[in-house]
This record gives sequence, C-alpha cells and structure tokens, in this order.
Amino acid sequence: MKLFYNGLYNLQKYGFYVCQRIADRFGMRAKVVRTSFIYLTFATLGFGFAFYLFLAFWMRIKDLIYTKRTSVFDI
Repeated sequence: MKLFYNGLYNLQKYGFYVCQRIADRFGMRAKVVRTSFIYLTFATLGFGFAFYLFLAFWMRIKDLIYTKRTSVFDI
C-alpha cells in the first residue's frame, strides 16, 4: 500500500496539472474536471485518457514556447 501512495504522491507532485489548469481557466473545481475525465475514459473506452495525454503534452509545449521573460536581455 505504501508503494501505491508513493506513486500517487509523485504523480501529483510532478504531474502535468492538466485538470487544475482547465478548472482555473473555466472557474470550476479541479475535482469536477478530474471526475469528468474519469467518466469520459470509461464511457469511450480510453478516448478520455488519450485526450488527457494530448492536452498534457500540448500544455507542456505551449509553456515551453510562451515563457515569460523578465527582461529584454533574456533573449
């Protein structure tokens, strides 16, 4: 059981924060978005998980491209 909780802790600590960022964007709770992804995954036999991974990688690439620079000389 400790292995499960360690894995869950690492996933939450170093995860992509996809659900949290979507919830912040739409002014919702992250729990509702996570539950929606879970239901979508079961209802569509895995499409929700594939969509989640697509969003995670898309947000990661967007963050790498659109980083805020503190100064003009950071280029």
